[in-house]
Amino acid sequence: MKDKGAKHTLIERDFSYKLTESHNDNNNRTGPAAQRRSKLYLHLKKWLEKAILDYGMIAEGDRVLVGVSGGADSFALLDLLNSPMIFVPKFSVMAVHIDLGFAGGEGDVDLIEDELKKIDSEYVIEKTEIGPLAHSEFNRKNPCFLCSRLRRKRIFEIAEAKGCNRIAFAHHRDDIIETLLINLFYGREISTMKPDQSIFKGALHIIRPLSYLREGLVKKYAGERGFNVVANRCPTSRTSKRIYIKELLHSLEKENRQIRHNIWTAMHHVKTDYLL
Repeated sequence: MKDKGAKHTLIERDFSYKLTESHNDNNNRTGPAAQRRSKLYLHLKKWLEKAILDYGMIAEGDRVLVGVSGGADSFALLDLLNSPMIFVPKFSVMAVHIDLGFAGGEGDVDLIEDELKKIDSEYVIEKTEIGPLAHSEFNRKNPCFLCSRLRRKRIFEIAEAKGCNRIAFAHHRDDIIETLLINLFYGREISTMKPDQSIFKGALHIIRPLSYLREGLVKKYAGERGFNVVANRCPTSRTSKRIYIKELLHSLEKENRQIRHNIWTAMHHVKTDYLL
């Protein structure tokens, strides 16, 4: 399907000189995150690096494009990746924000751009009309699918244009658990997000460095850092299947506080001999 009606405007900030000095060497960064040493920061960095190493998400010289929605999770991921690494090989980072063009979000781009400047990251911001297009009359049955597809298509294209071979999304452990249940209940399959997913015959990898971290800790870190988070302007965001699954898990946790941990552990103990 062609992106008819989806107009694009690019805003770019190119730190070519600074990249040579610091951003190309993530072990020598001197931005705000490099100066943080809180217990929460160190905890998140420990498990972020462990996930990267366990799944081989990043190799020496990789260029990582971080998807930034304007939410707490994506700001936290960019901030953590743009800080000194201990065990992870040297890599460079840039951010991309795709503005979906929803009503009420006219000032969001400026807020997001201010945060990206504070984090001291190279970035690309693209203004589009993907959101209204996906929610238009001809596509009312499945707006989320088309919106996600068009947004990711643009991110893939920007990654190629900027020479990025890794795309990092801020999905955390809770997202992976919820996706398993969404696919089971509504997709009629047993599957979820992978921490490292190869696409286009290995030319590009989608990575999720927050895979080992709980949502609560990620959002607590975003609050600790004082990020100006923008609201989700999507008109269907509060009635989505993901919200239903999230609320279902909260309900189940009232009787079993280990429910999310048990589901996470079960994904690592799949007994294929007892499946059809």
